[in-house]
Amino acid sequence: MMLSAEQADGSSGALDMLLTDGALGPMRRLLPGTAGVRLVADLAGRPRTVGRRGRELAAELGRVLLGQSLLAPATRDRRFTDPAWTSNPGLRRIVQAYLAGVGTAEALLADAELGWRDRERLTFTADNAIAALSPSNNPLLSPEAWKALLDTGGGNVVAGVRNLLTDLAAAPRVPTMVKPDAFEVGVDLAVTPGAVVARTEVLELIRYTPQTPTVRARPLLIVPPVINKFYVADLAPGRSLVEYLVQGGQQVFMISWRNPDARHRDWDIDTYGREILDALDAARRLTGADAAVALGFCSGGTLLSMALAALAERGELDERVAGFGLSVCVLDQERAGTAGALLDEKSAAAATAVSKARGYLDGRALAEVFAWLRPGDLIWNYWVNNYLQGRDPAPFDILFWNADTTRMTAGLHRDLVELGLRNSLVRPGAATMLGSPVDLSAITTDGYVVAGVADHISPWQNCYRSARLFGGTTRFVLSTSGHIASIVNPPTSRKASHQVGDQLPGSASGWHRDTPATPGSWWPDYLGWLAARSGPEVPAPADDPAPLAAAPGTYVMDH
Repeated sequence: MMLSAEQADGSSGALDMLLTDGALGPMRRLLPGTAGVRLVADLAGRPRTVGRRGRELAAELGRVLLGQSLLAPATRDRRFTDPAWTSNPGLRRIVQAYLAGVGTAEALLADAELGWRDRERLTFTADNAIAALSPSNNPLLSPEAWKALLDTGGGNVVAGVRNLLTDLAAAPRVPTMVKPDAFEVGVDLAVTPGAVVARTEVLELIRYTPQTPTVRARPLLIVPPVINKFYVADLAPGRSLVEYLVQGGQQVFMISWRNPDARHRDWDIDTYGREILDALDAARRLTGADAAVALGFCSGGTLLSMALAALAERGELDERVAGFGLSVCVLDQERAGTAGALLDEKSAAAATAVSKARGYLDGRALAEVFAWLRPGDLIWNYWVNNYLQGRDPAPFDILFWNADTTRMTAGLHRDLVELGLRNSLVRPGAATMLGSPVDLSAITTDGYVVAGVADHISPWQNCYRSARLFGGTTRFVLSTSGHIASIVNPPTSRKASHQVGDQLPGSASGWHRDTPATPGSWWPDYLGWLAARSGPEVPAPADDPAPLAAAPGTYVMDH
């Protein structure tokens, strides 16, 4: 079925764009295309506005030249923190001229009357151009580069060129954000004690060792994303959600997806949905519980939601599931931010054809797409550090996990792109799982949905609308973090805060305005919510007598 232009304008979402560009590459998105033509045409019809902006720019540049401009970088702009950018008259004028040009470009874009999709696309293009043209990226201007040159006797140039050539030699062809040997899985990360208690072609099921004398009777099954590895929920000790929940008396099980290759090209959305339901049953069987609770992250949350809808259709949901949670998961993909604006049906078809021919979507290409969505933080910051200063990037567990990519089967890639392109989950019966029509409103068990206010991949407004699709009572939590930091949000984080509520009116912005902020992490709130739905306390079980492997298992080691 082909979408009409009106339908396609708003329905495509974030995940399907990322999966599309993961196959086709993100560089073509940096050009304005027909949106640029419409911008020029609109501004051509506003000569007075353009003229006024031009005069304002000329006047500001005159003040810059005379040393009278008051323009200055924002205090949180890390690009210009070196004192030379403000104390050196020449560098200060260069920065002020740059800021004046940026302000004019942004003002002209705001002046134009554009549709949502064109505005998002052009904002993406402008943001990337603005980030690339920053004086801080210029090796002849950068004070950091000159200081490194003097401090190392030119060694930074040799190291920088070596770093650049190494990064260009293989995908994802963006600056290295963390060295590949900065951490070791099973040694520094994913170290919460446990064992692999089940293994299929598709997944390993990890059961974590209790760390309290008593545990809750009902187990929690965590469903990680299918485009990265599971240990985003089990990073370094003290920053591990798994560790926190286990120490809070929960029986935690984790799915560790296999890293597929061309042999597994036919694994599709039903394949993964079936595995999730089998893992739920295994967790119930191994604990002797009447029901389980589940928590899905990002694309894992999408698959979990569809699997729960299949159970609801069969009349089996209430007897098998006591509650569910989603984190940074978009089910309603209408106008899903910049990522949603960049997709069209033609590119989606081309992308799925590429993965079909190869048998999979390469996760390294997807990592490149993620980086260009935040060029200032994930591209040019490391351009200066790695290439101009010739340094190694600082070790950071989240970025190490982000770089530890996986592949996605062609069948699942096709199904997820189709799902998002048509925004099928907002319409009962528009999608199926394991032969059952998916109706999210039929999921009446209690839900817990987490989003990040600064999430550039899963916009929180879409997560909020997604929470309203379910038929039961859903608790919505908005964390003051981005896509991954909203998951990795330990109680020790002094900057963390969140908003939380069980009443979800139609307006996301209204909810945001009217809901008070709570200092600290959302993890304690989730642990309390979980405890109320995971049954009574029972004695902690003994270790599994015949584990298949110690946690974190073998599938997580596949590259």
